[in-house]
Amino acid sequence: MKIVAMIPARYEASRFPGKLMKNLAGKTVILRTYEATKKTNLFDEVYVVTDSDIIFNEITSNGGKAIKSKKEHKSGSDRIAEAVENIEATIVVNVQGDEPFTQTKPLFELLKVFKLDKNKEIDIASLMLKIEEQEEINNPNNVKVVVDEHNFALYFSRSPIPFPREKLEATYFKHIGIYAFRKESLLKFTKLPMNKLEKTEKLENLRFLANGLKVKMVETNYTAIGIDTPEDLEKANMIFKLNENKQ
Repeated sequence: MKIVAMIPARYEASRFPGKLMKNLAGKTVILRTYEATKKTNLFDEVYVVTDSDIIFNEITSNGGKAIKSKKEHKSGSDRIAEAVENIEATIVVNVQGDEPFTQTKPLFELLKVFKLDKNKEIDIASLMLKIEEQEEINNPNNVKVVVDEHNFALYFSRSPIPFPREKLEATYFKHIGIYAFRKESLLKFTKLPMNKLEKTEKLENLRFLANGLKVKMVETNYTAIGIDTPEDLEKANMIFKLNENKQ
């Protein structure tokens, strides 16, 4: 299998414009993410895919590989599908551009399911984290997922699912938005129209399920540290400083 990582990177961000070019312990957020992804040694190639000349130049001037999007895209999956169409790959991993603490173990576990998938039943694999705090369960920014007996996704929602009607102890999983696609499944997905479920919940993963694509969920204890706000960036800088002091 040839495995490539694609890091979709828009310059504009509604909550924190230009966040990927902000300084994080002496380097930009997007360069930190690119380097962390390369450091896993899990990928034959790593690319940043961007609509921005600024981000493109940031990566290439630091010896990295970047691809400039030819048109506007509504989602990161659409952006990487355009980029990977003419690239040789079996598995394509979508790594979020604002996650500079990307780690090896969860990505290794994600990719392992494809190596064990002899019948090629899995179209997409993604991560889920068990959550127990009621505040986290109720938070609509935390996407929840329910799975079948084989850990294939049944539904994703911003609502708490399952609903504990009899007040029995329920298990809740938060979806961690790192995806690994079979290349052909990714290209198929981006040609499908947005459906009512996706429009309602504003979750592109519901397009997978509505069109019969099989999504294998892998349980992890990895907690993604994304940078969505200036406060997140401050915390990330503190984490880098703490890690430097430990070395």
